[in-house]
Amino acid sequence: MRNDSKKGAHEPQNPLKILRRLFSYMVKKYKFQLTMVMIFILLSTYANVRGSLFLQVVIDDYITPLLGLTNPNFSGLLKAITMMGFIYATGIISNLLYNLIMVRISEGTQKEIRDQMFTHMETLPIGYFDSNSDGDIMSHFTNDTDTLRQMISQSIPNLLAAAVSFISVFIAMFSISIPLTLIVIVSVGIMIFTIRLIAGQSSKHFGKQQKDLGKVNGYIEEMMHGQKVVKIFNHESAVIQEFTDINESLRESATQANKYANSLMPIMMNLLNIQYVLLAIIGGLFSVYGVSSLTIGMLASFLQLSRSLNMPISQVSQQINFVIMALAGADRIFQLIDEKPEVDDGYVTLVNVNRENGQLVESETRTGIWAWKHPHEDGSVTYTELTGDVRFEDVSFGYVDNKLVLKDIQLYAEPGQKIAFVGATGAGKTTITNLINRFYDIQEGKIRYDGINIKKIRKHSLRRSLGVVLQDTHLFTGTIRENIRYGNLNASDEDVIAAAQLANAGAFINNLPDKYDTVITGDGEGLSQGQRQLLAIARAAIADPPVMIMDEATSSIDTRTEKHVQAGMDRLMAGRTVFVIAHRLSTIQNSDIIMVMDHGRIIERGNHDDLLAEKGVYYQLYTGKVELD
Repeated sequence: MRNDSKKGAHEPQNPLKILRRLFSYMVKKYKFQLTMVMIFILLSTYANVRGSLFLQVVIDDYITPLLGLTNPNFSGLLKAITMMGFIYATGIISNLLYNLIMVRISEGTQKEIRDQMFTHMETLPIGYFDSNSDGDIMSHFTNDTDTLRQMISQSIPNLLAAAVSFISVFIAMFSISIPLTLIVIVSVGIMIFTIRLIAGQSSKHFGKQQKDLGKVNGYIEEMMHGQKVVKIFNHESAVIQEFTDINESLRESATQANKYANSLMPIMMNLLNIQYVLLAIIGGLFSVYGVSSLTIGMLASFLQLSRSLNMPISQVSQQINFVIMALAGADRIFQLIDEKPEVDDGYVTLVNVNRENGQLVESETRTGIWAWKHPHEDGSVTYTELTGDVRFEDVSFGYVDNKLVLKDIQLYAEPGQKIAFVGATGAGKTTITNLINRFYDIQEGKIRYDGINIKKIRKHSLRRSLGVVLQDTHLFTGTIRENIRYGNLNASDEDVIAAAQLANAGAFINNLPDKYDTVITGDGEGLSQGQRQLLAIARAAIADPPVMIMDEATSSIDTRTEKHVQAGMDRLMAGRTVFVIAHRLSTIQNSDIIMVMDHGRIIERGNHDDLLAEKGVYYQLYTGKVELD
């Protein structure tokens, strides 16, 4: 399992800073739509307040004068009611329109954030993925962005409408009765204090809930990929217990968050009801005794406005929980976006060249001859042919600065040589190949590629010159043909077939129902491990790189298949510099140089015969006196 300790060190951003950052996404692309939203919110609020005030006119000017009349004329009252209906209809239509616009804005913003996250994720170094679980990273794209969508489409427009309505209603209330408005101010102050108290408690737990949810997703994803291993070792009960513990942590944080969140609405509604009753009683007494010249119509309008005021307070109490959860998700999203991308300060690039009059000349078409294009400060450019000469000069490296994995490594691989590494697990074999790719940068020493310090080479060009076949293969959903062509997207169908035959994968492919057009899913589900490995070798072959790295490339292939694959790999490796990591010594006997590693150091080097003659560690491994861990 991966270490998630780095995430725990992240300090949550200020909520206002997160909100400003979110609004920057919306304003950048949806400025006009947001302007229309504000206009419709103002129209909706105006209609609501105007309708409440118009109630006073209806009662005092049209209903009260009709009381006691023998033949009342209702035409004026009907016109007033029609006018009130028109006012409220305007509010309903405006409310519908701004909500429809916000749905479009929320979906577009969610897409833009996902696009930015994915684009940025592709720039992150391998170290980020080594220290964060796949499930937790996926949770950024699903759970966290979905909470943002809900906040943008629902919470933000509701809160904006609540703010505008709150101010407008207060102004209207003051115009009717200052004493009653002062009562409302006191009760609203109590409500705001209650909201802040409860929201402050729930926000802490909502942040933890989002993190715990990411851990649950990460664990589920890890266990789904590892089901065979779990069953082989009969660890079902241990896995169930571990998941139960993680899930219990999520239950606890979610319970704490929602305990406060769910109590907010009932408390607020009861406070609002108490406020309404107090206003009705006090306002009724004012009206009966003529205090503040308060008429029945004015009291009715004021009570209607108090109901209108209750609505924004209710909206705030309802939406505050979604906002808190969304801000916790946004904080995690921005944490990913703010991760430092992989540094690439190289300026030497890989180009195709032709030989003309003994000189290397850059070509726009693929020639099969590669060279390093090296610009200089004086404006001149030199071309160095890519031959595959790789050298480590006093290289020391550690994934953590104070704990070195490789110490004082000296090695050289001349063009066309096959260099093999053997040693126990953790000796540093795979780390060496990771350094050649610049998945990690060294702390001390230099690595030179055709005489050029690899720090000067652009990573894209460096990795284009290297072909890698790993022990753990990864295939993508698609056809066999598409998976092989992944090594060179411009390859023809004939190139795909040739690469498959080179890797000795052609036989089993032709036995599949749709041959090269057979669709594979779930990382090669339905194929054996050996078949998946053969496709990975074919994918590397079609890339046709000058340097190959084979990291336990045949470890998952049976002995019979290995003989065929080894023959194909020998053809693939011909004329190339090759680095091989293997546990099976039979696969590396024909290597030009074999290096025996132990605890980050090279302790023996030489060819197969020389090392056997030394009767050292390699001799003991080969004769079976010592086994690799």
